[in-house]
Amino acid sequence: MENLFDFQSLSLMYGTVVGVNDLQLSLPKGAYALIGPNGAGKSTLIGLITGSLRPTLGSLSVLGENPRRSSTFQQRIGVCPATELLVHGVTSKQWLVLLIRMCGWSKRLANQRADEVLEQVGLADARNQCIHTYSLGMRQRCKLAQAIAHEPELLILDEPFNGLDPIGRHQMGDLLIDWAKSGKSLLLASHVLHEVERITDSFLLIFGGRLLASGTTGELRRLLADLPQDIIIQSETTDRLASLLAEKPWIRALHRDKQANRLVLTVDSPMKLYDALANWASSGTVSIKRISGSDGDISTLFKLLISRHRGERAYRNTGAHS
Repeated sequence: MENLFDFQSLSLMYGTVVGVNDLQLSLPKGAYALIGPNGAGKSTLIGLITGSLRPTLGSLSVLGENPRRSSTFQQRIGVCPATELLVHGVTSKQWLVLLIRMCGWSKRLANQRADEVLEQVGLADARNQCIHTYSLGMRQRCKLAQAIAHEPELLILDEPFNGLDPIGRHQMGDLLIDWAKSGKSLLLASHVLHEVERITDSFLLIFGGRLLASGTTGELRRLLADLPQDIIIQSETTDRLASLLAEKPWIRALHRDKQANRLVLTVDSPMKLYDALANWASSGTVSIKRISGSDGDISTLFKLLISRHRGERAYRNTGAHS
């Protein structure tokens, strides 16, 4: 069975600037979120995947094909780009019919499909309005419509929530959830992380052109087991527990909230804390009612993984000059 993506030493340089750096990855078909800060390489990677950019080194295949060498590849993908859609003098209905017919559909079926898609994205009432008169949010919906109109196998979206109000974002998210549930593949690049997390639990984190991490939120969370984290402990023995913890070198900060019977900690090594708490609780030294950690959403994981990468890079640079 063909993979969705196969990247082999994939790199792209803009002169001396690295856009994508030595990506090695194979992924089965499915729904994935591509996340990373501005300038991380998300749009560059999408350009390579869609075939609009040529790699400097390495190779890639998408749906088992080379994006730049296949005559049928573009019909198998749908792209919602980050760039503006400003088509003058053409209605959204006319635009979609044209694009659908270019994929080999008959005029009758193209008209029918265009109406279906415009209804799906909430533009049915504006189908006969020229696109250049649309608001930013309406143009964003129209870009999604053009991406899904020909029923592609893979939908690629670059910041699709830009320009949408909260209701529009939620509706867009619902549509993409339905797309993923239908069994078709999806690659979504976005910084609106709470919406992304609604759509898929599979993430690719790119930073500095490199793939920093990939996996589900649970798998990414396990990468953070030895990073500083904030942890709250509720206990009936806060005084005794605070005294024990104060002696530990991996406790970075400790705040005692006596009224709420809890301790708020910043811990260098959460796993060491959990081991110590288990030992103390099993021996009856302290009582533990509840332990809660840092938020486990993808936004928190994203920030922590970026921080870890920057710390590792600084450590290596320091070592190189010692």
